[in-house]
Amino acid sequence: MLALTDVCAGYGTFQALFGVSLEVRAGESVAVIGPNGAGKTTLLRAISKLINLGAGEVTMQGRSLKHVAPHEVIANGIAQVPENRRLFPRLTVEENLRMGSFLLSARKKHQQQRDHVFDLFPRLKERRAQLAGTLSGGEQQMCAIGRALMSRPKLLLLDEPSAGLAPVIVQSIMQMVKKICAEGTTVLIVEQNIRQVLKVVDRAYLLETGRIKTSGSSAELLASDEIRKAYLGL
Repeated sequence: MLALTDVCAGYGTFQALFGVSLEVRAGESVAVIGPNGAGKTTLLRAISKLINLGAGEVTMQGRSLKHVAPHEVIANGIAQVPENRRLFPRLTVEENLRMGSFLLSARKKHQQQRDHVFDLFPRLKERRAQLAGTLSGGEQQMCAIGRALMSRPKLLLLDEPSAGLAPVIVQSIMQMVKKICAEGTTVLIVEQNIRQVLKVVDRAYLLETGRIKTSGSSAELLASDEIRKAYLGL
């Protein structure tokens, strides 16, 4: 579904990604793991066209995104949940969800998709009239994921969904990610909480200093002595 080939990207004269290649197949849940500053958020921004590539190519379902404008990426079936949620704090939960269905195709099925999001996150239904800025951190993350799902994406990008959340809430969010993928949405998640994310994804890539260092199934990476010592404290 999604393929990155020899992608290089950065900010001005600073290069953050060096020849990154990876793929996400339809129906998979894939993680990009690694330490802070490894280039994980830059990777998602490159896919979403929020930054330009210095080299390489990104394709979605075989179509190059090279000439796709950033605001058109969502129409190509890609929705991103940004780091720190980025909700509209003075809008209600329901209004935030409505903002996620601005595409004409999504607007036609707004109520159906909203009800689906409420089924996934019953807490949001309880809070539907509450201002998003007054929600707890976990509730805000649910709302941000729900907003992204309103466009009925083929591929959901998640940027550090566990950031700033209590461990018990992180487990809940990760289980929701697993459920979303089981229902047919392909997921690419970047995450520092390696122990938790490897419990719910199919495969993962380890990104260090802008380069893919290793990849494999979640079971293989959990069993890797290198990863256990460097990132899991085992």
